[in-house]
Amino acid sequence: MDLKQLEYFVRVAELGSFTRAALALDVAQPALSRQVRLLEVELRQNLLVRNGRGAVPTEAGRLLLEHGRGILHQVERAREELGRVRGALAGRVAIGLPPSVARVLTVPLTRAFRQHLPEASLSISEGLSVTMIDWLRTGRLDIAVLYNAPPSDEIEATPLEDEELLLVQARPAGLAEEPPPGPVALAEVAKLPLVIPSRPNAVRMLVEAEMANIGQRPSVALEIDGVSAILDLVADGVGVALLPRNAVESSVRPSAYRTRAVVEPVLRTRLSTATSSLRPTTLTQQSAIELIRRTWLSIGSRPRPA
Repeated sequence: MDLKQLEYFVRVAELGSFTRAALALDVAQPALSRQVRLLEVELRQNLLVRNGRGAVPTEAGRLLLEHGRGILHQVERAREELGRVRGALAGRVAIGLPPSVARVLTVPLTRAFRQHLPEASLSISEGLSVTMIDWLRTGRLDIAVLYNAPPSDEIEATPLEDEELLLVQARPAGLAEEPPPGPVALAEVAKLPLVIPSRPNAVRMLVEAEMANIGQRPSVALEIDGVSAILDLVADGVGVALLPRNAVESSVRPSAYRTRAVVEPVLRTRLSTATSSLRPTTLTQQSAIELIRRTWLSIGSRPRPA
């Protein structure tokens, strides 16, 4: 049994598609199909049912998928152990970050990764939490930083930090030196035109749930999935937003906005590191998770402007 054939099969089975697997593995689809077929011939079993919607594992395929994940993980662990003999952890780590987190974490995390894991390779992708959960399940990501990770048997989440959502408004012209504005009740926020991501974005779901708890619903001016675009629209006067502080501070023009604390109730969103419970983390991935935690906490401890 060839390890590359096994890797190809596992990826097709996880993604449910030869086309998606070929893109993820960066190989030609005919070559991918040929290798999987050779594996089926060797094992004298049909491993995948091919149909118009993609490919679904057979009973034999599901059994091999379970073993295959373990085999590939053990191979990766063996490579890491050999790397430790020469004094370094190796391997590739694919990390997913929400856009607001990526703006402040990507550069310092990359520096820390190069310093502490010089033999390993790093891949960073941006995405919404819902999308990144799917990427964890399918193996596209090894680690993801998620907002409000839902309970799941397939995802293991470890809290990183609880962030407070603030009301973000355009700063009126000529008020650059204004005193910090006071807090605003969530019931008052419900009356304001809100620029907010579409469902099932984690922030959107939190805002709707908390407003429902006080008998209110958001007045949505515009739905848009993208922190930069939301902030640009707020600056342009389209409406207000509810975002964590780091999203504003890491924007191109933080001085264009003023923020206010939201109370009654305070809106808090939980940031967590997450991995797939279907694939045990390697030593390199465990080290990368610790680097994420330390780097994020070091960013969070920096002085924050009022």
